[in-house]
Amino acid sequence: MARETKGQSIYLPQLATIERVETMTATEKYFQIRLKSKKELGHKPGQFVEVSVFGIGEAPISVSSSPTQGKGFELVVRKVGNVTGALHRLQAGSTIGIRGPFGKNFPIEESKGRDLLFVAGGIGLVPTRSFINYVLDNRKDYGRVIILFGSRSPVERLFTDELASWGKRSDVEYLETVDRGDESWKGNVGVITTLFPKIDINPAKTTCIIVGPPIMYRFAIVEAKKKNIKEEDIIVSLERRMKCGVGKCGHCQINNLYCCLDGPVFKLSDIQPLPEAF
Repeated sequence: MARETKGQSIYLPQLATIERVETMTATEKYFQIRLKSKKELGHKPGQFVEVSVFGIGEAPISVSSSPTQGKGFELVVRKVGNVTGALHRLQAGSTIGIRGPFGKNFPIEESKGRDLLFVAGGIGLVPTRSFINYVLDNRKDYGRVIILFGSRSPVERLFTDELASWGKRSDVEYLETVDRGDESWKGNVGVITTLFPKIDINPAKTTCIIVGPPIMYRFAIVEAKKKNIKEEDIIVSLERRMKCGVGKCGHCQINNLYCCLDGPVFKLSDIQPLPEAF
């Protein structure tokens, strides 16, 4: 018998409609999606879904929207292969398949009352955004909110309107950088670790969420430790390794862990003994 999650077989995709498509960058597109059943997806920040393009295949994609923001949900897809390329060719009104949600979520309950330091690099903003917006929609439940965001260049920045709105909020401390500026860029230039010296935190009550490309983890984790944040309070996401979503293909296995089942969200203290994780 097929396993089930929330009454739905984990092996059978639900039909869903693409309600809106927007081009974000040269390689990323935004998709607003709703299940044809009209049910809520039921995800938590940090989880992912398997997206099927019928006749092509399926791919794991992080959910970018917060469950507090309506019955639909949002994905941002980078064009990197057959499935994601096929997704980029679809228009509003197209039907796709959705399995999930799957995976371990960000510590939304454990972090209540604590300060949150978000460190997002490039497309790492996509899953991080779900947790950020969840926190902002439940703002009284959390302490300080500090967001550090880095991208390679100004034209590769995602959700630019939201970035601007976070920067204007009095209850959010927002710092941003780009690796390479251009004639229009007036902000900080440098890798994301150049932002760490600009913030002061209380490490005893701070949870640090780091999501970004593999190379970023090595250096961002060092900076977080310099701030005396404990390994059990440093949270990372390793969704890039996943494939089937249900622990059958072995593609995401790291020693005795499966990213799709035991993650993709991990405490650093749980994976620090596994250097191949990064």
